Amino acid sequence: MRCLVLADLFKKNGAKVEFICRSHKGNSIDRIISNDFKVYELAAPKNNELEASSKHSQWLGVKQKKDADDCVGLIKLEKFNWVIVDHYGIDEQWHKQIKPYCEKLMVIDDLADRKFDCHLLLNQNLGIETKSYHNKVPVDCILLLGTKYALLRPEFSRLRYKAIAKRKNTKSVNNIIVSIGGNDVNNITHSILENIPINYSITVVLGKSSPHNKMLENYVKDKNIKLLIDSTNMAELMLDADLAIGAGGSTSWERCCLSLPTFIFVIDENQRMIVKQLVKFGSVRLLEDIGSIKNNLEDIQNNISSWSFMARKSKSICDGLGAD
Repeated sequence: MRCLVLADLFKKNGAKVEFICRSHKGNSIDRIISNDFKVYELAAPKNNELEASSKHSQWLGVKQKKDADDCVGLIKLEKFNWVIVDHYGIDEQWHKQIKPYCEKLMVIDDLADRKFDCHLLLNQNLGIETKSYHNKVPVDCILLLGTKYALLRPEFSRLRYKAIAKRKNTKSVNNIIVSIGGNDVNNITHSILENIPINYSITVVLGKSSPHNKMLENYVKDKNIKLLIDSTNMAELMLDADLAIGAGGSTSWERCCLSLPTFIFVIDENQRMIVKQLVKFGSVRLLEDIGSIKNNLEDIQNNISSWSFMARKSKSICDGLGAD
C-alpha cells in the first residue's frame, strides 16, 4: 500500500511507474492494476526454492539471486531512473545485482536488521535513529527517518483537521473500528469481536485474502457489526470511529494522522518496536490479552480524559504529508 502511495504521487508529477511483483498467494497484483499501473508478474515460488536463513527470507519465496536475476531480466530492457524496493527478505546482495541497471536505488525499511546497498533509505517509524543504520548503509546513503516521512494516501491529510476537531468534542466512545491487517490468518478479529460489548457500533475491515471472511460474515449477522472487505475508504471509516482496535503495522500512522486512540496488539515480531514506541509516546494502549478489551473499554468510558490524552498524543506523531 505504501508503494502505491508513492507511485500515485510520482504519476501525478509526470513519472512513468511500473511494478514488479511475485504471484504469492494473497498478492495485491489486481489492486495495483486497478490503480492503472503496469505489473510485471514473477512466477509463484516452488516449495524447494525457500530459503531457511530467516523468517523474512522465506517471505521472498526464492533465493535472493534468483529474485534479482528475474528482476534484472525486466529492468535491463529499459533504463530506469529509480528502482524502489520494499521487502524484509531483500538485502545488499539483491541491491548489488540491481544497481548497475538503474540510476538510483531506494529501500523502504522498518527493521534496520541487515545491510543495504542503496542511495536512499526510508524508515517511517517512530523513534528510529541514524545510529540504527551505522555500518549498514553506504556512507553517502541519504536516510529519511521518522514519521514525518510516513507514506499515507492523501485522503488522510485531507481529513486530518476535521478528525482533530471531532475528537475535541467527543464525550464518550461509541463507534469502534477493528482492523488487524489484510490477512488475519489466526482469526484474531473473531476473538476481538467476542469481547466487545453489544452496545458498541462496530466496523470490521478485512482483506479479501483473509481466510476467515465467510465465517465472520456469518458471525456478524443480526449484530450491530458492519463487515467490509478490501475497503477503499479507510480514512473516512477512521474519521467516523471513536476508537480503533488493531495491530502495530503501518496502519498505526494512519490512525495517528487522524488522532484516533487505539487499543493495540502485537501480532508479529516485526511490529514490536513500533508498538513499543507508540506505548512510550502515550498514543495507544497495549493489550496483551484479548480478554481485557471489555475492562479497558469500561476504563476509558469512566475516564474519558485518558482517551483524550491518547488522541492528543496521536495527532502529534504524524501529519500525513510524508509522501510529499
